[in-house]
Amino acid sequence: MKKLILVLFFLPAALQVNSQSLNTQQRVLLDSLTGAATSTAYSDIHSILISKNGKLAYAKYFNGWSKDSIHDSRSAFKSITSILAGIAIDKGFIKDVNQRVYSFFPEYRNFSGNHAWKKEMTIDHLLRMKAGFDCEEFNDGKDCETDMMASKDWVRFSLNLPMKDRPGSVWAYNSSAPMIMSGIISRTAGMSVMDFAKKYLFEPLGITHYRWTVDPAGHGMTAGSFYIQPSDMLRIGELILQKGMWKGKRIVSADWIAKSTSTPVPIQDFSFMKFSRSAVAIPQPSFYGYYWYKEEFRTKNFHEDVIFASGNGGQYIMIVERLGIVVAFMQGNYSSWKAKKAFDLMVRYIIPAFEL
Repeated sequence: MKKLILVLFFLPAALQVNSQSLNTQQRVLLDSLTGAATSTAYSDIHSILISKNGKLAYAKYFNGWSKDSIHDSRSAFKSITSILAGIAIDKGFIKDVNQRVYSFFPEYRNFSGNHAWKKEMTIDHLLRMKAGFDCEEFNDGKDCETDMMASKDWVRFSLNLPMKDRPGSVWAYNSSAPMIMSGIISRTAGMSVMDFAKKYLFEPLGITHYRWTVDPAGHGMTAGSFYIQPSDMLRIGELILQKGMWKGKRIVSADWIAKSTSTPVPIQDFSFMKFSRSAVAIPQPSFYGYYWYKEEFRTKNFHEDVIFASGNGGQYIMIVERLGIVVAFMQGNYSSWKAKKAFDLMVRYIIPAFEL
């Protein structure tokens, strides 16, 4: 196989922390957050950034990482792919989420057996992880990503996957569904997904220092393996908090933000907070939208709905709309429950600091 192509871009200086607006109690809680993040109880945290009403309130880097480091966002990038899909619809490149997936790939015509279900598959099914493919990567099920990465064309590999369920019937998390979105955006917009993201999302947000992973066929990876600065993860969260606006300019429609972050799909018998093993939280179930999660963070003292992006190892963008805060975590706790200790930090220190 040809070597993967890595595409690199560069970024302006990071935002400065506006600690002047913090009161004494907030400083104490955030100092305690720093202490916890550097203790043996919380391992391999690389950065934590917090903004409040669009201003950076906290930014700390640990274990050799700095504000200039670019970090693998892993599957948190799927949530950015959701934004790209919304922009493609806003711009008229894609009509709506009800369009049939294989209508964008006319070279696929004849399906038989269970594969005939592919004719029914829509963009909505891709975005909700209900495509029906015989892949399930959330609960240590059938991993299709490894084989996809070993292939020469990740979009074609994903389109050729066998079917297990009728589209729309079963939630089965996988990396092939968002990879197909890469192909759809590229075909409809007449440009690579890398150029599309640069033109319509990254440049408008001032994001210029990042690295794509690209397959030998030239498709940008839209399921993960995208390297980004922590401060730019925060910008993505701010875009969600501000309903698609950035510095007075509309980037993506408010309707798309509302639709993509509505989370009607329950994740069966799962709670991120439960897996954090927090002693102060009361775990609640997790829900799924268009590559975004939602969970209620509850303790005996408060409860807040949190929208978040999630990537293996502890890459999180968390948005607490009522409090006007966005939190970005970058970690190195790959394939470990310790990644979810970020949820414990949220309920012990971060949310209490801004509930004041």
